[in-house]
Amino acid sequence: MDYSPWHLLQIAGGIAVLVGATTAILHAHGVRVGWRPAVAIARAIVQLAAVSVLLSATLRWPALIVVFLALMFSTATFTGARRASGLPGGRRAAALAIIAGGATATSLALVLGLVGLDVQQVIAIAGITIGNAMSSSTLTARKYLASARAGMGEIEGMLALGATPSQATARIRRDAVREALIPTMDQTRNTGLVTLPGAFVGALFGGLSPVGAGIFQVTVLASVMLSQAVTATILSTMVGRSPVLPAPETTPTPA
Repeated sequence: MDYSPWHLLQIAGGIAVLVGATTAILHAHGVRVGWRPAVAIARAIVQLAAVSVLLSATLRWPALIVVFLALMFSTATFTGARRASGLPGGRRAAALAIIAGGATATSLALVLGLVGLDVQQVIAIAGITIGNAMSSSTLTARKYLASARAGMGEIEGMLALGATPSQATARIRRDAVREALIPTMDQTRNTGLVTLPGAFVGALFGGLSPVGAGIFQVTVLASVMLSQAVTATILSTMVGRSPVLPAPETTPTPA
Protein backbone atom coordinates (compact mmCIF):
# COMPACT_ATOMS: atom_id res chain seq x y z
CA MET A 1 0.00 0.00 0.00
CA ASP A 2 1.17 3.52 -0.79
CA TYR A 3 2.09 5.46 2.36
CA SER A 4 3.04 8.73 0.74
CA PRO A 5 2.77 11.94 2.83
CA TRP A 6 -0.51 12.78 1.11
CA HIS A 7 -1.97 9.36 1.85
CA LEU A 8 -0.86 9.54 5.49
CA LEU A 9 -2.47 12.96 5.79
CA GLN A 10 -5.67 11.54 4.32
CA ILE A 11 -5.62 8.68 6.84
CA ALA A 12 -5.05 11.12 9.71
CA GLY A 13 -7.99 13.20 8.55
CA GLY A 14 -10.24 10.16 8.31
CA ILE A 15 -9.32 9.00 11.82
CA ALA A 16 -9.97 12.53 13.12
CA VAL A 17 -13.47 12.39 11.59
CA LEU A 18 -14.18 9.03 13.27
CA VAL A 19 -13.00 10.30 16.66
CA GLY A 20 -14.92 13.55 16.25
CA ALA A 21 -18.11 11.66 15.37
CA THR A 22 -17.66 9.45 18.44
CA THR A 23 -17.23 12.47 20.71
CA ALA A 24 -20.18 14.32 19.15
CA ILE A 25 -22.55 11.36 19.54
CA LEU A 26 -21.59 10.88 23.19
CA HIS A 27 -21.90 14.60 23.87
CA ALA A 28 -25.34 14.72 22.23
CA HIS A 29 -26.52 12.00 24.62
CA GLY A 30 -25.17 13.71 27.69
CA VAL A 31 -22.12 11.49 28.09
CA ARG A 32 -19.39 13.93 29.05
CA VAL A 33 -16.07 12.38 28.08
CA GLY A 34 -14.23 15.52 27.07
CA TRP A 35 -11.13 14.82 25.02
CA ARG A 36 -10.82 11.21 26.17
CA PRO A 37 -11.55 9.60 22.76
CA ALA A 38 -8.94 11.81 21.10
CA VAL A 39 -6.43 11.20 23.90
CA ALA A 40 -7.04 7.45 23.67
CA ILE A 41 -6.36 7.44 19.92
CA ALA A 42 -3.28 9.64 20.34
CA ARG A 43 -1.91 7.29 22.99
CA ALA A 44 -2.64 4.31 20.76
CA ILE A 45 -0.69 5.90 17.89
CA VAL A 46 2.33 6.64 20.07
CA GLN A 47 2.26 3.24 21.73
CA LEU A 48 1.87 1.37 18.45
CA ALA A 49 4.79 3.29 17.02
CA ALA A 50 6.94 2.33 19.99
CA VAL A 51 5.78 -1.28 19.85
CA SER A 52 6.52 -1.42 16.12
CA VAL A 53 10.10 -0.41 16.81
CA LEU A 54 10.43 -2.97 19.60
CA LEU A 55 8.79 -5.66 17.49
CA SER A 56 11.16 -4.98 14.61
CA ALA A 57 14.09 -5.33 17.00
CA THR A 58 12.61 -8.54 18.42
CA LEU A 59 12.38 -10.07 14.96
CA ARG A 60 16.09 -9.36 14.50
CA TRP A 61 17.09 -10.43 18.02
CA PRO A 62 14.60 -13.07 19.25
CA ALA A 63 16.00 -12.92 22.79
CA LEU A 64 14.22 -9.57 23.17
CA ILE A 65 10.92 -11.45 23.24
CA VAL A 66 11.37 -11.66 27.02
CA VAL A 67 11.38 -7.85 27.18
CA PHE A 68 8.32 -7.68 24.93
CA LEU A 69 6.36 -10.15 27.07
CA ALA A 70 7.41 -8.39 30.27
CA LEU A 71 6.16 -5.09 28.83
CA MET A 72 2.80 -6.60 27.92
CA PHE A 73 2.34 -8.27 31.31
CA SER A 74 3.42 -5.19 33.28
CA THR A 75 1.12 -2.86 31.34
CA ALA A 76 -1.84 -5.23 31.62
CA THR A 77 -1.36 -5.84 35.34
CA PHE A 78 -0.97 -2.12 36.06
CA THR A 79 -4.21 -1.31 34.22
CA GLY A 80 -6.11 -4.22 35.74
CA ALA A 81 -4.88 -3.43 39.25
CA ARG A 82 -5.97 0.19 38.90
CA ARG A 83 -9.46 -0.88 37.78
CA ALA A 84 -9.79 -3.24 40.78
CA SER A 85 -8.57 -0.75 43.35
CA GLY A 86 -12.08 -0.37 44.81
CA LEU A 87 -11.99 -3.96 46.08
CA PRO A 88 -10.17 -5.01 49.27
CA GLY A 89 -6.94 -6.58 48.03
CA GLY A 90 -8.16 -5.93 44.49
CA ARG A 91 -4.89 -4.62 43.09
CA ARG A 92 -2.88 -7.68 44.08
CA ALA A 93 -5.67 -10.06 43.07
CA ALA A 94 -6.06 -8.47 39.63
CA ALA A 95 -2.32 -8.52 38.96
CA LEU A 96 -1.95 -12.17 39.91
CA ALA A 97 -5.10 -13.16 38.02
CA ILE A 98 -3.99 -11.45 34.80
CA ILE A 99 -0.53 -13.03 34.95
CA ALA A 100 -2.05 -16.46 35.62
CA GLY A 101 -4.66 -16.15 32.86
CA GLY A 102 -2.31 -14.87 30.18
CA ALA A 103 0.52 -17.24 31.06
CA THR A 104 -1.72 -20.32 31.29
CA ALA A 105 -3.44 -19.80 27.94
CA THR A 106 -0.25 -18.83 26.10
CA SER A 107 1.78 -21.70 27.55
CA LEU A 108 -0.84 -24.33 26.74
CA ALA A 109 -1.23 -23.07 23.17
CA LEU A 110 2.53 -23.41 22.70
CA VAL A 111 2.94 -26.73 24.53
CA LEU A 112 0.05 -28.32 22.64
CA GLY A 113 1.57 -27.26 19.32
CA LEU A 114 -1.42 -25.09 18.39
CA VAL A 115 0.90 -22.13 17.75
CA GLY A 116 4.39 -22.19 16.31
CA LEU A 117 7.42 -21.20 18.35
CA ASP A 118 8.57 -18.45 16.00
CA VAL A 119 8.65 -14.94 17.41
CA GLN A 120 5.68 -13.61 15.43
CA GLN A 121 3.27 -16.31 16.54
CA VAL A 122 4.39 -16.28 20.17
CA ILE A 123 3.95 -12.52 20.41
CA ALA A 124 0.61 -12.68 18.60
CA ILE A 125 -0.95 -15.30 20.87
CA ALA A 126 0.57 -13.78 24.02
CA GLY A 127 -0.65 -10.29 23.19
CA ILE A 128 -4.17 -11.50 22.51
CA THR A 129 -4.47 -13.66 25.64
CA ILE A 130 -2.87 -11.10 27.96
CA GLY A 131 -5.06 -8.32 26.60
CA ASN A 132 -8.20 -10.37 27.08
CA ALA A 133 -7.11 -11.40 30.56
CA MET A 134 -6.87 -7.69 31.39
CA SER A 135 -10.37 -7.09 30.00
CA SER A 136 -11.73 -10.03 31.96
CA SER A 137 -10.16 -8.66 35.12
CA THR A 138 -11.78 -5.27 34.63
CA LEU A 139 -15.23 -6.70 33.89
CA THR A 140 -15.06 -9.12 36.81
CA ALA A 141 -13.92 -6.45 39.27
CA ARG A 142 -16.57 -3.96 38.20
CA LYS A 143 -19.40 -6.49 38.33
CA TYR A 144 -18.24 -7.91 41.66
CA LEU A 145 -17.94 -4.45 43.20
CA ALA A 146 -21.39 -3.34 42.00
CA SER A 147 -23.04 -6.59 43.10
CA ALA A 148 -21.28 -6.63 46.47
CA ARG A 149 -22.42 -3.10 47.22
CA ALA A 150 -25.97 -3.86 46.12
CA GLY A 151 -26.05 -7.11 48.10
CA MET A 152 -24.24 -5.88 51.20
CA GLY A 153 -27.16 -6.84 53.42
CA GLU A 154 -27.21 -10.39 52.06
CA ILE A 155 -23.47 -10.82 52.60
CA GLU A 156 -23.56 -9.41 56.12
CA GLY A 157 -26.55 -11.59 56.99
CA MET A 158 -24.76 -14.76 55.87
CA LEU A 159 -21.62 -13.75 57.74
CA ALA A 160 -23.71 -13.19 60.89
CA LEU A 161 -25.07 -16.73 60.53
CA GLY A 162 -21.53 -18.15 60.51
CA ALA A 163 -20.76 -18.36 56.80
CA THR A 164 -17.19 -17.76 55.65
CA PRO A 165 -16.51 -14.78 53.38
CA SER A 166 -16.11 -17.19 50.46
CA GLN A 167 -19.50 -18.77 51.16
CA ALA A 168 -21.20 -15.41 51.67
CA THR A 169 -19.97 -14.08 48.33
CA ALA A 170 -20.40 -17.27 46.29
CA ARG A 171 -23.39 -16.03 44.28
CA ILE A 172 -21.82 -12.66 43.62
CA ARG A 173 -18.59 -14.29 42.48
CA ARG A 174 -20.42 -16.59 40.07
CA ASP A 175 -22.37 -13.68 38.61
CA ALA A 176 -19.21 -11.61 38.17
CA VAL A 177 -17.41 -14.41 36.32
CA ARG A 178 -20.43 -15.10 34.13
CA GLU A 179 -20.82 -11.44 33.16
CA ALA A 180 -17.12 -11.17 32.34
CA LEU A 181 -17.26 -14.14 29.97
CA ILE A 182 -20.55 -13.42 28.19
CA PRO A 183 -19.11 -11.00 25.55
CA THR A 184 -16.40 -13.50 24.58
CA MET A 185 -18.87 -16.38 24.49
CA ASP A 186 -21.20 -14.39 22.24
CA GLN A 187 -18.38 -13.39 19.91
CA THR A 188 -17.08 -16.95 19.75
CA ARG A 189 -20.51 -18.37 19.04
CA ASN A 190 -21.13 -15.88 16.23
CA THR A 191 -17.65 -15.83 14.68
CA GLY A 192 -17.90 -15.86 10.90
CA LEU A 193 -21.61 -14.99 10.97
CA VAL A 194 -21.60 -11.56 12.59
CA THR A 195 -17.92 -10.62 12.56
CA LEU A 196 -14.66 -11.59 10.96
CA PRO A 197 -12.20 -11.45 13.88
CA GLY A 198 -8.96 -9.53 13.57
CA ALA A 199 -6.77 -12.59 14.01
CA PHE A 200 -8.48 -14.33 11.10
CA VAL A 201 -8.22 -11.32 8.79
CA GLY A 202 -4.65 -10.64 9.89
CA ALA A 203 -3.64 -14.23 9.22
CA LEU A 204 -5.15 -14.03 5.74
CA PHE A 205 -3.31 -10.80 5.02
CA GLY A 206 -0.17 -12.42 6.40
CA GLY A 207 -0.29 -15.08 3.70
CA LEU A 208 -2.03 -18.01 5.39
CA SER A 209 -4.65 -19.96 3.49
CA PRO A 210 -8.28 -19.58 4.60
CA VAL A 211 -8.00 -22.99 6.31
CA GLY A 212 -4.80 -22.00 8.09
CA ALA A 213 -6.29 -18.65 9.11
CA GLY A 214 -9.39 -20.41 10.41
CA ILE A 215 -7.31 -22.82 12.50
CA PHE A 216 -5.35 -19.93 13.97
CA GLN A 217 -8.56 -18.03 14.77
CA VAL A 218 -10.13 -21.02 16.53
CA THR A 219 -6.92 -21.41 18.53
CA VAL A 220 -7.13 -17.75 19.48
CA LEU A 221 -10.78 -18.01 20.51
CA ALA A 222 -10.16 -21.07 22.68
CA SER A 223 -7.09 -19.45 24.25
CA VAL A 224 -8.99 -16.25 24.96
CA MET A 225 -11.79 -18.13 26.71
CA LEU A 226 -9.26 -19.96 28.84
CA SER A 227 -7.31 -16.82 29.77
CA GLN A 228 -10.50 -15.00 30.70
CA ALA A 229 -11.89 -17.94 32.68
CA VAL A 230 -8.66 -18.32 34.67
CA THR A 231 -8.42 -14.57 35.29
CA ALA A 232 -12.05 -14.11 36.31
CA THR A 233 -12.16 -17.10 38.65
CA ILE A 234 -8.87 -16.30 40.37
CA LEU A 235 -9.74 -12.63 40.84
CA SER A 236 -13.25 -13.30 42.14
CA THR A 237 -12.01 -16.06 44.44
CA MET A 238 -9.27 -13.91 45.96
CA VAL A 239 -11.45 -10.86 46.60
CA GLY A 240 -14.34 -13.06 47.70
CA ARG A 241 -12.24 -14.58 50.48
CA SER A 242 -11.37 -11.19 51.95
CA PRO A 243 -12.89 -10.59 55.41
CA VAL A 244 -13.16 -6.91 54.49
CA LEU A 245 -16.20 -5.81 52.49
CA PRO A 246 -15.99 -3.16 49.75
CA ALA A 247 -16.64 0.37 50.95
CA PRO A 248 -20.12 1.70 50.11
CA GLU A 249 -20.32 3.92 47.07
CA THR A 250 -19.97 7.55 48.03
CA THR A 251 -22.39 10.11 46.73
CA PRO A 252 -21.34 13.70 46.12
CA THR A 253 -22.43 16.14 48.81
CA PRO A 254 -24.84 18.81 47.48
CA ALA A 255 -23.26 22.25 47.29
